[in-house]
This record gives sequence, C-alpha cells and structure tokens, in this order.
Amino acid sequence: MRVLAWVPQAVDTSPGQRFRIEQWEPYLKREGIEIAYSPFSDAGLVSVLQRRGAVLQKASHVLRALARRLREAFQAREYDLVYVFRETALFGPALAERVLQLAGVPYVFDFDDAVWVRYVSPSNRYFSYLRFPGKTRALARGARRVMAGNPYLRDWALRYNRNVDIVPTTIETDVYRPLPPRQNRVPVIGWTGSFSTEQYLEVVRPALERLRSRHEFKLVVVGGGKFQARGVEVEHRPWRSATEVADLSDFDIGLMPLPDAEWERGKCALKALQYMALGVPPVVSPVGVNAEVVRDGVDGVLARDDREWESALEKLLLEGELREGLGRSARRRVEEAYSGAVHGPRVAGLFRQAVA
Repeated sequence: MRVLAWVPQAVDTSPGQRFRIEQWEPYLKREGIEIAYSPFSDAGLVSVLQRRGAVLQKASHVLRALARRLREAFQAREYDLVYVFRETALFGPALAERVLQLAGVPYVFDFDDAVWVRYVSPSNRYFSYLRFPGKTRALARGARRVMAGNPYLRDWALRYNRNVDIVPTTIETDVYRPLPPRQNRVPVIGWTGSFSTEQYLEVVRPALERLRSRHEFKLVVVGGGKFQARGVEVEHRPWRSATEVADLSDFDIGLMPLPDAEWERGKCALKALQYMALGVPPVVSPVGVNAEVVRDGVDGVLARDDREWESALEKLLLEGELREGLGRSARRRVEEAYSGAVHGPRVAGLFRQAVA
C-alpha cells in the first residue's frame, strides 16, 4: 500500500506528527505500507512565519504552498490512500480535501488537538483569520476513517462521521528509557513545550515561588525561553530532537499545567507521556485526557488548584522513594497502553479498512 502523508511540517520537526505518523511508520512498513511525506510548510514558509510583519513575503510563500497542495490533490490517484494530519493546508478553505472527494481518493483524517477552535497567533494575527477552522468539519465528513487522539476529540468527530477510532499519542519505549535513580543532587522539576505553550507555566508559578522559600530545587524549561519565577533557579534549554530524551531524563518531576478551556481539553497528554516513559512522575492538571492517562497517586498526581500543586510538588520533592515508585508505575502504564508497539499495528489495520 502506498500512502501520501499530508503533514504540516518537515519530518522530525513537529511534535504532533513525530509522535503519531512518524513514530508509527516502522510498524506500517512491516505491514507493507509505504509512507511518502508531503509537508505543507517548506523551510522558507517556516522561517517567514516566525517573523512579525513581512506580510507580502508570507502571502507569497502561502500561495505557493496552497498551489502545491492542490496539484498533489489532483495527482493523488497515484496512491492508495491519503493520510491527513490535522489539516490539508495551514490556510484557506477546504479545497484540497474536496478535490480528493471528487476524484474518489480515500483519505484518513488524524487529529490530536481541538483544531476546529480558532487560534490567533501573536506574530501572524491577520493570517490566523485565514485558517478557516470550520474546514475541519468538511475534512471529518469526507474521511473514510477518522483517528482521534482522545475521547473529547472522538465525541466531536462523531457528529460528522460514524467511523471514528481513538488512537492515542504514543511513545517509542525503546528510545524513551528510564535512567537509574540519581542520589545526592538538587531535585529538578521540569517542563517541555514551546514558546506558545510556555504561558501554561503561569498556572504553577505561585506554587513554585512558595516552595522555593522552603525547599531547594531547580526548574528546567525545555523549548520555552522566557518564564521566570521569583527566587527560583530557572534553566532554559532550546528544544532539539537530538537532545530531547537526554534533556527530559534530567527531570525528577515533570509538569503539565493547563487551564480548563476548549482548546486545552483537546490535548493528548504528550508531555505527561514523555515523562512517564522515562520513569519521571508527572504532576498534571486534570484537564481533558490527562485525568485518564495519569492515575492519581498511582503513576502521577493530579493537581486541581494552586494549593494542590504546592502540596503535590512538596511531597514529591521530599520523598524520593515515592517519586521512584510512581515513576516505575508510570513506565509500565506507557508500555501497556501508550506505546508505538501497541498502536502502530492498529493504525495499519485502520488504513486497510479505509482503502477497503
């Protein structure tokens, strides 16, 4: 089977597609399924979108990308199936997906965020209004199968398509492996994300500042760059694919704070799963699927408000044996329910059903 994968970014650069289609690719190959990646954004578009202004340059790059995507849609009969991750194009209405439908080319729609919600980028405010989030409905309606990352996303997709399966975001457990416990060092509380999601650390800032007045620890932020907390030693590290596992392995406790809002309810607990696979106990907001992935007091801790954040972090800072016990349970949880080895073959089956 030959599958054309329409993805937003180049291979090994975007967390969502890295932990979904890219991670499943080895398992698909074993099943005789070959993936040909076609990112919407080339290096030029990615570069210009990261800058403020430059409207004409952005428009030029976007139009070229849209034209390329439409050409591919007309030529898609060369493939058995098209896999669409999140959207066919970053901007514009549902054009490419309608071409696929008219041509009778089957496609699978896979999403791991509430992509029907409009997100306004601070550096691309005007372009954000060209994203047409309503096209997600058309994409879901026309798909042979829909793969949703969690129950919240599944329930939304079922309004438009009966063939919806939950396929969680997964971790490659052969790559993410726990390190032996480290003794006699300052505990490290860690978070990983991006410049756009670093704002979520504000949820836990007051608890961190109060804790630092009583206990010694260091905060490591991977992929952000701006967050600071009064009295807390904060080490910022750039996100790099090559160092990601090593950076997260430095953590003793992992953070995943979230506000309870529509966009955040659609998230698939990727941060928590990364920590858990490394044997690092996560402390998470019980928003969306977080409360299902992390079993409170078994393989992590749920923190509902500021005081619960403070209490959970203090307990984990003081009790090394508790951290290790939760970490071992967390690792087993990922191996049994959230590994690529478990779900990769499932995806191959869903692809075959879509073609059939």
